[in-house]
Amino acid sequence: MADLYATIDTVNPEVQQRLAEVLEMRAADARQREMLEAYLSGIDFPKDARVLEIGCGTGCVTRTLARWPGVAAALGIDPSAVFIAKAKALAEGIANLCFETGDGCKLQQADGCFDVVVMHTTLCHVPEPARMLAEAWRVLRSGGWLAVFDGDYATATVATAAADPLEPCIEAFRGGFVHDPWLVRRLPELLRGGGFEPGRLRSHGYVEAGEGGYLLTWVDRGADVLLQQGRIGAAQAEAFKAEARRRCDQRRWFGHIAFASILGRKPAE
Repeated sequence: MADLYATIDTVNPEVQQRLAEVLEMRAADARQREMLEAYLSGIDFPKDARVLEIGCGTGCVTRTLARWPGVAAALGIDPSAVFIAKAKALAEGIANLCFETGDGCKLQQADGCFDVVVMHTTLCHVPEPARMLAEAWRVLRSGGWLAVFDGDYATATVATAAADPLEPCIEAFRGGFVHDPWLVRRLPELLRGGGFEPGRLRSHGYVEAGEGGYLLTWVDRGADVLLQQGRIGAAQAEAFKAEARRRCDQRRWFGHIAFASILGRKPAE
């Protein structure tokens, strides 16, 4: 099964609506917000900055960018019309924020029109990340900033012991919802190849202990992938989900993934 997000605009709208709920739930997590603010704080936003988020989903990060000190205008772009409709509804009343449906590898914006471009958990879903980075380079002004934040999905686990029965759900989630689980380990190389001056690759650990949250949804979605692939039956899929919730009820839940961020600059002319 290929990465669902890579072709999100073709996915059943009901499935997109459920994914939109997951994106908003993740954004509401205080630890996720801490990671976002940590890497954004490393950017020297110029006065009246124009900012673009590529792959904005429901606009969680773009809403933060619109309110960030120094930002005059923020634009979020995503290929999913369902996500963009949700983003517009949630952004009502934020005057300096707008959203458009579009392909981050074929941006319609003019050369050099943004001061900052952000890709937040986007690049891992892109089959040709160099193309998206090339578009970011094109639309950035001289000296502009690129920020990439993504999961090191190869580190993701909910195991509490060796051969944990829930781990197949995590493996299936990676196969069904992530194009390249190893992407963050190549980010400095990818940015250099795109002409950027990369900064330090920074690790951000994310842990759920006792009660599940975002990573609990991975078990559900991974179980559904296993079912769709015919590797398990409906009863086993429900058993996986029930076991995850039993651990939460007993305060024995554990989940972990390392995220990483990197900032890059387009060299000043």
